[in-house]
Amino acid sequence: MPLSLSILDQSTIASGRHAGEAVQETLELARLADRLGYARYWLAEHHNSSSHAGTAPEVLIAAIAATTSRIRVGSAGVMLPHYASLKVAEQFRMLEAIAPGRIDLGVGRAPGSDGRTAYALNPAAAQAADRFPQQVQELLGWTGEGLPLDHPFRSIRAQPEVPTAPQVWILGSSDYGAQLAAHLGLPYCFAYFITDGRGAAEAIEMYRQNFRPTAGRLQAPHAALGVFALCADTEAEARRLYRSRELWRLSRDRGIFPPLPSVEEAEAYPYSPAEQAHLDRLRPRAMIGTAEQVRARLEALASELGVQEIAVLTPMHDKQARQRSFQLLAEAFGLVGEAVS
Repeated sequence: MPLSLSILDQSTIASGRHAGEAVQETLELARLADRLGYARYWLAEHHNSSSHAGTAPEVLIAAIAATTSRIRVGSAGVMLPHYASLKVAEQFRMLEAIAPGRIDLGVGRAPGSDGRTAYALNPAAAQAADRFPQQVQELLGWTGEGLPLDHPFRSIRAQPEVPTAPQVWILGSSDYGAQLAAHLGLPYCFAYFITDGRGAAEAIEMYRQNFRPTAGRLQAPHAALGVFALCADTEAEARRLYRSRELWRLSRDRGIFPPLPSVEEAEAYPYSPAEQAHLDRLRPRAMIGTAEQVRARLEALASELGVQEIAVLTPMHDKQARQRSFQLLAEAFGLVGEAVS
């Protein structure tokens, strides 16, 4: 079975541009992904960040679903402890009404923010995180399966009730989500780009070994990875474009989330010996190069871990270069889409 290729977008804010431009770039890239033949377009959720403008994936999903015709559109993910399960179910049933059969509801337990922001979103978020499994089961009930007979909210119906239902995914960067997805018989996506692969093999294997086929859901495990990758017409150009991501990573690894710097800013930055050594350790693992080189590495990773899908994350300061990266990757994978000039 060929590897399925999708896009993960955090609506990254580039230095020198404002957050509204990041959102417009997301909408533009989603329309291109639809034409190129990508399987899914997933939107992330972050709060109180100067790096990411994607605070409300459900809103972006609606805009993208209304302006595309084929691609599946979804969240990767909604940080469920911030919200009431019923409200999330209503939002995604509405999205399903807008784009029947094309909506994914990926959910995660992480805050997607700092602790103070998580508290501002939901003062009971810490306790809500402990209810994450119950919340997922409530989502499944309210998005189409029905709640258990003894559930206190069984009489409440999430509208609009439509013939199709969003596909629920569990997202994570540890074995917690893998265990839950396996127990509930749901598809699972590991955030490889967050951990640089640490824990991926163990989480995917745990998911596969403990998977329980469930009526109305999956009959076999279905795993995906969220992976950072970047390609260009030449390996040298890809490595040049990657410089801005490297500088941003230095900040991220200190717990700081600034706008994505330009290549020129990265080339002018005075790296200390320790910073340079840190980047030298990361560089060999980066999925960068020509499209054929990136394809080979993604396929090898998917084969090694036994996953069926990869969602590619490619934050770049140059939006045209970013679009070119996805176009080259689509061609390398032989995606069936429209001709794009």
